[in-house]
Amino acid sequence: MQNVDPAKYKSIFNGFSVTIREDGVRGLAKGWAPTFIGYSMQGLCKFGFYEVFKILYGDLLGEENAYLWRTSLYLAASASAEFFADIALAPMEACKVRIQTQPGYANTLRECAPKMYAEEGLWAFYKGVVPLWMRQIPYTMMKFACFERTVELLYKYVVPKPRSECSKPEQLVVTFVAGYIAGVFCAIVSHPADSVVSVLNKEKGSTAAQVLKKLGPKGVWKGLVARIIMIGTLTALQWFIYDSVKVYFRLPRPPPPEMPESLKKKLGLTE
Repeated sequence: MQNVDPAKYKSIFNGFSVTIREDGVRGLAKGWAPTFIGYSMQGLCKFGFYEVFKILYGDLLGEENAYLWRTSLYLAASASAEFFADIALAPMEACKVRIQTQPGYANTLRECAPKMYAEEGLWAFYKGVVPLWMRQIPYTMMKFACFERTVELLYKYVVPKPRSECSKPEQLVVTFVAGYIAGVFCAIVSHPADSVVSVLNKEKGSTAAQVLKKLGPKGVWKGLVARIIMIGTLTALQWFIYDSVKVYFRLPRPPPPEMPESLKKKLGLTE
């Protein structure tokens, strides 16, 4: 709301008070259905395809190169996964933004989706997919690469014992902390594109370039504090839940990568 009406929603606290005053507490939950469905579909593709692409690209590189180029591997796998995840998210994101930013347009997903299709056809749901890629691909690259490397660093420099000696709850705390740190960086990297997507889905007939010009250098950073709080918490919880589910179902949870023995020999690190 700060992106699409900065004069009315001047700050995060002002935004909350205006929304509650006008729509009550229910106003804060506007668009919950497309958010729930859209981000569930996106999460399924994002986390699922990331695991697939990480193994695929790792096998292509070979064990030694996969270790040496692991940050690039995380970036490539997450970018590939997000490309498909956004195609799943785009229709629900378009509905969510329309419900939240156009008062009186529609109050529910069942009301919004048919109305958008009748007015603009299928394009209404996918006109924001390119800005969505601009926002979500850098966000996801940062989310996965930063998380993987932060976990590695926490076990190396902060946690006083090896991961193998940590209990499951202790490991999940590390997951949560690394997730939050990654989330802060994610929010900063993706915020300008998020501002463009919000305005683009609200205004009919606008292009990403027109919106970017209209917002200007300062306008694209409006609402960053709210986004850092939201994305930081969201990312931390996503990783925590994802890892908890793996623990519960006893799914494989590979430890942070270690240098292969063959590479240690090449570098003269073994006796």
